[in-house]
Amino acid sequence: MKIYKVKNGVILEKDSALYFLEDENWDEFVNDDNLSRKIQQITLSKDPIENGQSIINSSLEAPIQTQELWASGVTYYRSKVGRQEESKAAGGGDFYAHVYEAERPELFFKATSHRIVGSGGKVRIRKDSTWNVPEPELTLMITSSGKIVGYTIGNDMSSRSIEGESPLYLPQAKTYDGCAALGPCIYVTEKPLPGDTVIYLEVRRKTAQVLEGNVDIKQMKRKPEELVSYLYRECSFPHGSLLMTGTGIVPPNDFNLQSGDEIRITIDPIGTLVNTVK
Repeated sequence: MKIYKVKNGVILEKDSALYFLEDENWDEFVNDDNLSRKIQQITLSKDPIENGQSIINSSLEAPIQTQELWASGVTYYRSKVGRQEESKAAGGGDFYAHVYEAERPELFFKATSHRIVGSGGKVRIRKDSTWNVPEPELTLMITSSGKIVGYTIGNDMSSRSIEGESPLYLPQAKTYDGCAALGPCIYVTEKPLPGDTVIYLEVRRKTAQVLEGNVDIKQMKRKPEELVSYLYRECSFPHGSLLMTGTGIVPPNDFNLQSGDEIRITIDPIGTLVNTVK
């Protein structure tokens, strides 16, 4: 089952049928420990609509309202190596090796909704950064009680030149207008995604493919539940939260995003998140 946030409400998808909940409040709807059961009940009592896909195409928004978006770092071995490479000149390489092995994960605040775009929106690269990459990530939808009720796709845009100068510059490298994309929907399931779930990344420049990669989520060193437990230790989230779980696809050092690039991130069964670099 899937939930799409659209301009004037919420669209539910179940067994390829679409159901429109007009003027539904996103915060209240998704912050439900029994979200899957609620969707089942609604779709049994409502009739599907015929123009649901056209509504999604014309008014799709990022699946976030007043939730905060947080992110996890160095959860894949390749990410650890990449962070060490980018920061070794500044003496920061050992920090990432320590975090990868430490009991406590790296968690950081990413953005609120006004800095996030949905599928079809434009992400940005910082004007004061010389090395910029996409970071495709499985993203968790979590209720205020700390329960994972769904999954979406995240693009954690990253200014590697700034982060490489010093680990202390991480907030500037990660948080700015247009720094993240989420979508296209929330995939709702009561079961964790299987370990062989694959994250695919493709970047196209004009008509050419300039970057591609994939990774399965079983390569994550930390479990989603572990990341959530640390995030919720001393933070409350009245309407729930979203948490990016880290990237296992690290572009080569000679790759740099350019304005006009199209970024496509696919995770079955969630869908494909498509964004253009402004």
